[in-house]
Amino acid sequence: MTEGRADIPSVIARTRPLAAGVPLVAAHFLGQTALFVLGEEALLLLPHAGEARRVAIHAGAILSSAADATRVLTGGDDGQVVLVDVDGNSTIVATDAKRRWIDHVAVGPAGAVAWSAGRDAFVRTGTGAERTLALPSTAGGLAFAPKGLRLVIAHYNGATLWFANAQSEPERLTWKGSHLGALVSPNGRFVITSMQEPVLHGWRLADRKDMRMSGYGGRVRSLDFSVGGKWLATSGSRELVLWPFQGKDGPMGKTPRMLAPAEVQAEVVACHPKQDVVAVGYADGLVLLVRIEDGAEILARKGTGAPITALAWNASGTGLAFGAEDGEAGVIDLA
Repeated sequence: MTEGRADIPSVIARTRPLAAGVPLVAAHFLGQTALFVLGEEALLLLPHAGEARRVAIHAGAILSSAADATRVLTGGDDGQVVLVDVDGNSTIVATDAKRRWIDHVAVGPAGAVAWSAGRDAFVRTGTGAERTLALPSTAGGLAFAPKGLRLVIAHYNGATLWFANAQSEPERLTWKGSHLGALVSPNGRFVITSMQEPVLHGWRLADRKDMRMSGYGGRVRSLDFSVGGKWLATSGSRELVLWPFQGKDGPMGKTPRMLAPAEVQAEVVACHPKQDVVAVGYADGLVLLVRIEDGAEILARKGTGAPITALAWNASGTGLAFGAEDGEAGVIDLA
């Protein structure tokens, strides 16, 4: 579909390319510095001005990462949880006593971090206090709620809501099947999980009402709320799928908006932090910027064959980092 978009506006000329040489699994920004998570051992740091720098942080595969404005948290198959700052300084947060894989990580409020290993979830507060929760099955994904030290943990047959700084028992949200990812709406009213099947499931927390979001051609591996939480952008289809979350019922009884059709599946989505725009990366390497209001598109990267595996905006929305399975990456400067 790149050829069919030859007449749309393009920002390809604003790209600062980066050849990582190995597959990229995630991208983040700390200020104006882009951090690319490699599949093995290291991060690549690309500042706004200057050369890229490689920082080794794990003795093996990097399985998970998450970031806030000042730090990137990673988990590896070496059993370690590591924090990295904008200068590339790394700190080992924890080493699993059994050297289990650190499957998932999350960053939370007031310096809190979370990670999972097998059937155990861990939270460490900004003051260093640590708590552990045994789960009914292996964790499939972690997400902090926007307020309070509340962690959502996806797992088989549902999700667990855990106030990690309280003594109360965690709450269970049930729905049969394997839940592999978790996300909380910006207003804290909805929990969404991705599943092994090509479907999303959700709960309205006020009354535990279930929501089922289906119609995908493949598993939904990437989902992100637009600015203000109006739309949930998702991959898993040959179009950008946007579920409406403006009302009190979320997407219940509503159909999604479908934009930016392509010949291959959308693999990664990332919502602009200031505008109703979504960056979409496809299985052929194509990257589009899509305006939600009217579906207008801007070409950010032509399809080159290798799937896009990472997308991230900086906090101001003036830079977009992308990474692909073949190790090609870059930052598009939009200011």
